[in-house]
Amino acid sequence: MLSSKKIVYFIIFIGLFSIIFQVTSFGDGIIRGVIDNTRIDNIGIDHITISGILSGINKFITGGISAGNKLNTYKNVYEPAPVYEKTAEVKVYFCPMDNCEEVYLNLFNSSSASINCAFYDVKDSIINELKKKQNKVDVKLVIDDEYYNKILNLSNENVNQINAKKDYKGLMHNKFCIIDNKKIITGSTNPTENGFNINNNNIIIIESVYLSENYMEEFDELWNGIFKSGKKVKYPAIYLNNKRYENYFCPEDECEEHILEALKKAKKSVYFMTFSFTSDKIGNYLISRKDLIVKGVFEKSQNNKYSEYEKIKGSGIEVVFDKNKRNMHHKVFIIDESVVITGSYNPTQNGDESNDENVLIIHDALIAKRFVDEFWRIYTN
Repeated sequence: MLSSKKIVYFIIFIGLFSIIFQVTSFGDGIIRGVIDNTRIDNIGIDHITISGILSGINKFITGGISAGNKLNTYKNVYEPAPVYEKTAEVKVYFCPMDNCEEVYLNLFNSSSASINCAFYDVKDSIINELKKKQNKVDVKLVIDDEYYNKILNLSNENVNQINAKKDYKGLMHNKFCIIDNKKIITGSTNPTENGFNINNNNIIIIESVYLSENYMEEFDELWNGIFKSGKKVKYPAIYLNNKRYENYFCPEDECEEHILEALKKAKKSVYFMTFSFTSDKIGNYLISRKDLIVKGVFEKSQNNKYSEYEKIKGSGIEVVFDKNKRNMHHKVFIIDESVVITGSYNPTQNGDESNDENVLIIHDALIAKRFVDEFWRIYTN
């Protein structure tokens, strides 16, 4: 048996080992595994044995400890356990088919305590509505610096009246709001005239305390001037009505790798609609999956030497340019017609490494079907 002093030395060693190899969560997981193992055996900390330590390490590595927490084999890190929640129906809208501006205005009008939004760009009518609403609820807005200046120049108005802040480098490319700390709206839609009424876009509204907490922590970072960095998402996996939702923020959560991880689970098909698609990793992976039905829609205006269009088309995959005279602005992957990936993130290096972005991976066939219908509508014009 090990003495208490030796146990302390062992834990210190694991901590130092973790720091040296930059996998602190790994060491934490081993310690949790050891402690969890002793609890299971109903043995006190003074009676930990070498076999108990080894068993605890094994429990950690096999993902069987701490209420479902697991080892991410890609990054060798300790991931939080999923959380569970009952929620109202998730609502999905497609612009310009649906009245997307009305969706936003109705959501703002439903608020009773707070509206916190992070927008890349925004139209005057939305700003004016937020100004009216702030007389009754707490309103905060973070916006990309390019469009902050545009709002400052609105006639007879001042952006500070709506308690707004701007980013200071790169793109703050989000399009989300948190309403009353219990409901979020996100998707590909910039709340602008083009975003609502001309470009092809999607909006999703989800009532969830856990998801709202994720987005609120991200918003607080932006509000406090933490751009293009920050803490990893608190609840990366949330089960709403027993359907799995994954939530990530770029660049801190390495969105590209999570999207690749989801794509690698495809068994039958991948459909995509992408405004900008320059990710070699994702493009090459889709090309490598000869066993899948892969089809895609690219935004024509984004076809340049960096685009994956020519490479993917040259591989024999059926891809087309959209026919919208303006922009096909979706950032969507649909896997096996049962999982949909959406948000503000374009599959590009900037989207993954340089911009502030958000991603949802939704494992719900009913929601995915809505996106499948939108895909075929655009794909076949």
